[in-house]
Amino acid sequence: MKTKITIIAGLVMFMVTMCNLNLRAQYLFQDTYAPNTFAYITECAAPTDNSNRLFVVQQRGLIYILNTASPSTPKKLFIDLSDRVSSSGSELGCLGLAFHPNYSTNRYFYVSYTQTASPYNSVIARYQVSPTNPDSALKSTEFIIMTVNQPYSNHNGGHIAFGPDGYFYFGLGDGGSEGDPNGYGQNKSSKLSKILRIDVNTATPPNNYTIPASNPWFGNINGWVQEMWCWGMRNPWKFNFDANNSGDMWIGDVGQNQYEEIDRGGINKNFGWSTTEGFHCYNPSSGCDTSGKSYPVFEYTHSVGNSITGGYVYRGNLMPELVGKYIYADYGSGKIWALTGSAPYTNLQLGTLTGACGTFGQDNQKNVYACSYSSTSSRVYKIYDTRVGIGNVGNVTPTNFELMQNFPNPFNPSTKITFALPENSIVTLKVYDVTGKVVSELVSGETMSAGAYTREFDGSKLGSGVYYYKIEAGNFTETKKMLFVK
Repeated sequence: MKTKITIIAGLVMFMVTMCNLNLRAQYLFQDTYAPNTFAYITECAAPTDNSNRLFVVQQRGLIYILNTASPSTPKKLFIDLSDRVSSSGSELGCLGLAFHPNYSTNRYFYVSYTQTASPYNSVIARYQVSPTNPDSALKSTEFIIMTVNQPYSNHNGGHIAFGPDGYFYFGLGDGGSEGDPNGYGQNKSSKLSKILRIDVNTATPPNNYTIPASNPWFGNINGWVQEMWCWGMRNPWKFNFDANNSGDMWIGDVGQNQYEEIDRGGINKNFGWSTTEGFHCYNPSSGCDTSGKSYPVFEYTHSVGNSITGGYVYRGNLMPELVGKYIYADYGSGKIWALTGSAPYTNLQLGTLTGACGTFGQDNQKNVYACSYSSTSSRVYKIYDTRVGIGNVGNVTPTNFELMQNFPNPFNPSTKITFALPENSIVTLKVYDVTGKVVSELVSGETMSAGAYTREFDGSKLGSGVYYYKIEAGNFTETKKMLFVK
C-alpha cells in the first residue's frame, strides 16, 4: 500500500513539475539576429514600406538597420546622432523613433532625444532619408518640431508614435526626481506628465506643427496645454496603439515605490499621478481625491518587478493564443507577460528574458521583438510559440540545438514536440516507454535543414503513464519526459 501511495504521490509531483516546465517552454525568445549586438537599446521600429527592415535605436544616438528577411546579415548604420544626444545619465539620450505614415514617398522619420547641452531639453526632430540610398539618413535635413525643458535627468518619457488617426503622439514623464516635486502630474499648464497629440504635416507659427482642433483643450483660455491628449503619468515608458480597428492606446507607466501600472489611454484621461499610484493614494497616502481620475486596467507590485516596459497588443500570426493580448515586460526582472485585452484582465507569464528588457519592437508582419538593455550585449529577441513551430514560419535560423518540452503536457491523446537545428543535421526523434521500448519513431534518420520543426505524437493506442522522447542530431542528444493521462 505504501509503495502504491508513493507511486501516486510521485506521479502527482511529476505532473505538477511538468506543467510548470510546460509553461516555461511554451514561448521562446529567439536571438534572431545573432551575432549582431548593440549597446543600450531604447527603441526598435519598422517603417511602413514593407522593406523587411527593423531599425534599432541605441541610447547614445546611433540607429542601425536589421534585415528581417536575412537575419544573419550584419547590421547597417542608418544615422549617427551622437554629437547632439546627451551621453550622461541613465535616462537621457535617444529615446524614440517613428516613421511617417507616408514614409515610402516623403522619406520622413522622427527622433526623440535629449540634447547634450545643459539645461536638459527633450527634442522632437524630423529627418529625411537619402533619395538614392534608403539605408542612409541625411543628418543635414534635421528640422526641430518641438523642444520641452526637463528640470531633471530622469523621467524623460521620450516615446513617439503615429496614431491610427495620422496624428503624432509624444509621451513625457513628470520631469524627474522623486515624488513629482514640482507637481507637474496634475498641472495642466505643463507639457510634462502628458502624452501630447499634434499634426506634424502642417505648421501654425510660431510652432512647427499644428494643434488638432479635436484635442480636448484646443482653444482653451485657461493657459492649459492645448497639445495635451491624456495626462497624470509618472513616466510613460512606451505606449502603442492596438493595430485592430479600435486603435486603443496602451501605456506602460513606471511607478514610484510600490506599483507599476498599465493604462488604457484615451482623450482627456487623467491617470492620477501624483495623487495616485496605480489604484492607490500616493499624495496624500490616504483619503486622496480621486474624482475625475482614471484607474489603470492592471497593476503589479514591486514584489513582482520594479519598472514596467510597455509593449504591444499582439496581432501577428506566430502566437495564435496571444492575439488581442497586451505583451509587456518588467525592466528589472526581465519577466515578460501577456495581459488579456479586455476585462476581466488575466496575466500570463511568457518567460524571462536574459537581462533587462528595455523596449519592444514590431515588424510589418506584426511579429513582436523584445530588446535587452546592456552596455555591450543588447540583443533583439523574436518571440515565438513553440507549439506552432519557429522554423516553419519566416526565415529564422536558430542559434542552438534545442529540444522543447512537448505541449500540451500532460496530454490526451496527442501532443506536439518541437526541436531546433542551428545547422543541417541527420535527425532521429524517437518516443520510448518506461521499459526503454521504442513506441514511435517521429523522425527516422532524415537529413534536415537548419530551422525548427514540430512533430505530433499520437498516444491513443497506448496506456497512460510516463514516456520519454529523445532526439539525436549530429553530436547533439537530449531526452525529455512527458505524461499521457487517459
